[in-house]
This record gives sequence, C-alpha cells and structure tokens, in this order.
Amino acid sequence: MPLMKTSNPALSEKTFQNLPGSGYSGALDVSQRMTLSGTVNKTGVLLVCAAITAAWVWHLFVQSGSLADVSSYLMVGVFGSFIVALVTTFKKEWAPVTAPVYALLEGLAMGGISALLEFRYPGIAIQAVGLTFGTLLVMLLVYSSGMIKVTDKFRIGIVAATGGIMLFYLLQMVLSFFHVRFLAVNGSGNIGIIFSLFVVAIAALNLVLDFDFIERGVQFGAPKYMEWYGAFGIMVTLVWLYFEILRLLSKTRSRN
Repeated sequence: MPLMKTSNPALSEKTFQNLPGSGYSGALDVSQRMTLSGTVNKTGVLLVCAAITAAWVWHLFVQSGSLADVSSYLMVGVFGSFIVALVTTFKKEWAPVTAPVYALLEGLAMGGISALLEFRYPGIAIQAVGLTFGTLLVMLLVYSSGMIKVTDKFRIGIVAATGGIMLFYLLQMVLSFFHVRFLAVNGSGNIGIIFSLFVVAIAALNLVLDFDFIERGVQFGAPKYMEWYGAFGIMVTLVWLYFEILRLLSKTRSRN
C-alpha cells in the first residue's frame, strides 16, 4: 500500500521511504517497528515537555508581571525550535533526541506568546489551551469513527489550502519590510475573523491527515525511532493550531 501525501512538512510522502529496515520485507523484528500506541505515548511525552517549559515561562511572567522577563525566552523558543525542527526533518534517526528538544523549545515560545497575549487579554491562554486539546480530541474521534474519509481529493484539498496559507504568511512577512500591511485580514473585522476561522479549520483537518499518515507508516513497517518522528509531526500541527486559535481569540476579544 503506497504512502500518501500529507501537508505537514514533517510528515511528507517520502518520510518513511529509504529508511534502514523499513517496509514489509520483515527486515526488522516486530519489537523494532513503529507502532500506533508507541507513537501516541511519545506524543504524550512531547506534550508534557512543552507544557513544562511553557508553564515555567508563564510562572516567570506571573511572578514579575514584566514582559521583558519572558521576551528573551520567547525569542530562544521561536528560533531554537525552528532550527531543531529543520534538523529533525532531515535527520529522522535523531528524532528520539531532537523531538523532545523541539518540544521544550516550542514550550518556551508558547509560554512567551501566551504571556504576552494574556497581559492584554486576561484568560485568553487557558481558553486557547482548552480549545486546542478539545479540537485534538474531536479530530481523533472523527478520524477513528470514519466520519471523515481521507480520500485523495480530501488530501489534495487540505494540502493545497495549507500551502496557500503558508505562502500568504510568507508574502505578508516579506511585504511587512516595505510597510505593506493586510489590515483587513489581520484586523478584528468580519474578514479577519472569517480568515482566522478558515485557518483554524485547515489546521484541525491537518490532524486528520497526520493520523492517517502515521497509521500508514505503521503498516509500512517503519523503524522504532519513527515513533518519535511521528510524534514530532503531530506536535508541529498542534503548535500551529494553538497559535492560530490564540490569534482568532485575540481578534474576537479586541472587538469587545
């Protein structure tokens, strides 16, 4: 059964190809192969790692009440997690080490950004956390029940939508250097709210693609360390979803 494409760059269609001992050939013992339960457990470990560093940064902010005390950790988390994510993508066999490091660094970024927004919109962080985990649970139930069929057309649509969003964000970043702003999209008006709702929906649907892809990786007989890589891929999507929910909530709160 061929592995299909996912829009998560960490879980592309080539992820499980050309790995030592992978495939149905039986080159690896059963205990050395990737399993669904193992990937789920390791995803839990990464979530705990991210929660620990996020809570630590949050605690610093609560103690001091100063944004300056968390801004440095925020920058370390943003750039550090980006670098580690690139390393993990190209060196999948390092995932047992780099995936937890990524989660710890991403926790710094999440805690810092959450603290910055919490300073302006009290209560927004816990709302975003609840909505993110609620969405994860719903998507898992939807996927497990078969309510959403991961067909080729569905997959291509989500991949195209995700790619379009990423290109738009890149264009927006480049144009910002020339003082060009997309005020309608980034604002709290109807257009801005609708755009954020759309992005949140696409991020959530990416979880369905990730679940499906990991399941196919298990069928493919990927090496055991790919459980960490699969968990890393789920974390990439969850972090994106969390930030987009924060953004949506901040838009709605600013209208009040």
